[in-house]
Amino acid sequence: MDDLGPAVTMIVVLAIVVVVIASFWAVFTKAGQPGWAVIIPFYNIFVLLKIANKPGWWLVLYLIPVVGFVISILVALAVAKNFGKTDLFGIGLVFLPFICFPILAWGDAQYAPKA
Repeated sequence: MDDLGPAVTMIVVLAIVVVVIASFWAVFTKAGQPGWAVIIPFYNIFVLLKIANKPGWWLVLYLIPVVGFVISILVALAVAKNFGKTDLFGIGLVFLPFICFPILAWGDAQYAPKA
């Protein structure tokens, strides 16, 4: 019998991707943004910046190596704050998005942007 390892791995990765996309869709919708924006490259980052109350020009910073990673942490912290979550949860949004975004999407967190 052939080795099923690669097929199982692909199915697991695909399932994780579907969960993350669906949870981003729900988070966008909770924040009053169009859910379909999650599937449009670059526009999804722009919408995430709006949810985080960050300027749109930060999208350019995402394209710069190392700087983009720092910006993603700052945006995740702001998104967590706007949903009433802690900074630790914001770090989870960066490093464990397949766990934290579903919690944000389908949990009781409400979007209340902070100025």
